Amino acid sequence: MIEILQAILLGLVEGLTEFLPISSTAHLIISEYLLKLPSSDFLNFFTVFIQLGAISAVALLYYKRLLSGLNLYYYLLSSFIPAVILGLLLDDMLEALFQGYWFIAGSWIIGGLILIKIDTWLPSTSQDQEISQISYPQAIKIGFYQCIAMIPGVSRSGATIIGGRMVGLSHASAVEYSFLLGIPTILGASAKKMLDYKEHVSEFLFGEQSILLYIGFTVSFLVALLTIKWMVGLVTRFGFKYFGYYRIIVGLLLLIILAWK
Repeated sequence: MIEILQAILLGLVEGLTEFLPISSTAHLIISEYLLKLPSSDFLNFFTVFIQLGAISAVALLYYKRLLSGLNLYYYLLSSFIPAVILGLLLDDMLEALFQGYWFIAGSWIIGGLILIKIDTWLPSTSQDQEISQISYPQAIKIGFYQCIAMIPGVSRSGATIIGGRMVGLSHASAVEYSFLLGIPTILGASAKKMLDYKEHVSEFLFGEQSILLYIGFTVSFLVALLTIKWMVGLVTRFGFKYFGYYRIIVGLLLLIILAWK
């Protein structure tokens, strides 16, 4: 049984980490571990539901961009298709191969080392593209970068931002495209997960624990609103290295916690 304070904390973690290149899924898994929350269908459903709160923040902040024309949707669809195909083919296998707290710690550290160096590896050009200037092959390439995040501990936002930069998008445009691509990706993943609990959806949404869902959703939504605005400016100004340092620190801390126990 999740308590109200735990619902607030998990909503806070989701809202803070969903759009940062530090892996929101890994943070939620470790948060549930530290809070000693037993695995349950409701907890799994709760985790999916609060992701919808975070993605709702993107829809609100970027509604003008979403209403700007159909071309954006064609680009997003092109980027989304690789995740659909590889997700259906490989999701279960990857979850079986790459799982556990030790793996998450290692993934955080390795990902952190990559982020510290990634800015020196990215193409440098005086003519960085805006979203409206990319081609469909470029959009598909970004989609394949996003698929790397199917490995636990790899950040979806980090993979897509780096993918955007690799195909020539400016820092700001790569971050924005990552946010927008999160809408179909998270909605699709959430729909797939919710189908697993279709027999309990009514109970979860309207039963005695339902208030916890809406608390977590609201906290995730409000915190994500602030995080998204902060993220654009930070990555544009400083790049990825500080997120890399953070990943290494939390990865080492997790290793210490696991070794201590």
